[in-house]
Amino acid sequence: MADAAGDVRLDTARVVVAGYGVSGRAAAAALRPRVASLVTVDRSAPDADVADTADVDLGAVDLVVASPGWPPTSPLLAEAVARGVPVWSEVELAWRLRVDRAAGGGPAPWVAVTGTNGKTTTVEMLAAILAADGRRVLAVGNVGTPVVEAALDPGLDVLAVELSSFQLHFTHTVSLVAGAVLNVAADHLDWHGSMDAYAAAKGRIFERAQVACVYPAHDERIEALVAAADVVEGARAVPFSLGVPGRGGLGVVEDVLVDRAFHAAQDDRDRHASAAELATLGDLAHLAGPDGHVPAHVLADALAAAALARAAGVSAVAVRDGLRAFRTGAHRIEHVATLDGVTYVDDSKATNPHAAAASLGAFGTGTVVWLAGGLAKGATYDDLVRARGGALRAAVVIGVDETPVTGALARHAPEVRVVRVDPGDTGTVMRRAVAAARDLARPGDTVLLAPASASMDQFRSYAERGESFVREVRALGAGQDGGHDARR
Repeated sequence: MADAAGDVRLDTARVVVAGYGVSGRAAAAALRPRVASLVTVDRSAPDADVADTADVDLGAVDLVVASPGWPPTSPLLAEAVARGVPVWSEVELAWRLRVDRAAGGGPAPWVAVTGTNGKTTTVEMLAAILAADGRRVLAVGNVGTPVVEAALDPGLDVLAVELSSFQLHFTHTVSLVAGAVLNVAADHLDWHGSMDAYAAAKGRIFERAQVACVYPAHDERIEALVAAADVVEGARAVPFSLGVPGRGGLGVVEDVLVDRAFHAAQDDRDRHASAAELATLGDLAHLAGPDGHVPAHVLADALAAAALARAAGVSAVAVRDGLRAFRTGAHRIEHVATLDGVTYVDDSKATNPHAAAASLGAFGTGTVVWLAGGLAKGATYDDLVRARGGALRAAVVIGVDETPVTGALARHAPEVRVVRVDPGDTGTVMRRAVAAARDLARPGDTVLLAPASASMDQFRSYAERGESFVREVRALGAGQDGGHDARR
């Protein structure tokens, strides 16, 4: 049923879907009417067909579709690879199943983003820009809607796809119009096994790129991933920079975002002497941080989104209009309230040290009461505290294992007061953390939830953790004089 390249005739295939969460259910729904037989496997899903992977006979299986939560070391996946049974991600399945657009012209093209941090902001910026250009677009993938659902929708003109390293690991034939790697920092090492393996998974987004490989200028690790990629002939490396861009890149000149990559035809002899103006910093003013300036990581995300959109043929005006229209989602540097002169900010989506470093970088010296901690996922915090410890007045540490965070604070910011929240009563952990932060903060300070860790030790998701923070902060506001809620 399958050859060494992983080609599978689905109508006669016997398929196993490993993992029955959101992406697994979407994959199973897409496959059921198209395959000879389908078995779902997931110990944690009561309605899966099989609980124990040991009950799956891979000798009678032609294809395994792996959910992103299953690492390649999982016994079922490892055995499938060893036997030569093709293993696809839900993203790979989506690419194989995509349908033609109702408007004609074949399947909707894909433009995609990956990176340790900034993926969701960038892909939503990208979708806003594409929509401003009049395209029917959906932000899909790791951001929410499974890719396979969108790939089967003939009403879409283009897909803006957020891809995690998990999804990319078992993705083999996807050919994007353009792909971007925003950054690569230590994360998910427990899943990938090493930093090199993690980076290599991210780099798969560049394989078979048709128009552009977008990446941060002067990032040697990501430049190497671009150089190693086997792309469609004519595809270009397109760097973005927070400063003046070099030839063939995007960047910032004074307060203007400019394009020196897609502004003129490739054979235009004068193309290197000109640039296209895309937007100004004023067009991003609604995304400014507490100091009134657009944070560097937000500007970088905007440049990456603009580069991807321009690779897809979007006009310069649509870049400006899309960025003006874009609004951040919940739990991403979201102002919650200002109480007694103290600002409370929810950045629960900062689930690793790299993201938390970007968040802390927006604040002045000694002005942050940092609410941190959770599930480390193999990450360390020394570089984070070494770089951003100066912003801290104090830290409130949650999570069942506080040692990685408290240890880094003791080593690199011993002057910072640290309060440890007893993890014993998970139901009240955020109430106690917010109360402790309130007691530590002074007027003019910011209480920042930027945990630098995953949430699953005490919460179901980063969203639930953020919602809990917002609820407890607003409860403080409701308890002020006259019950006034001080939210702005």
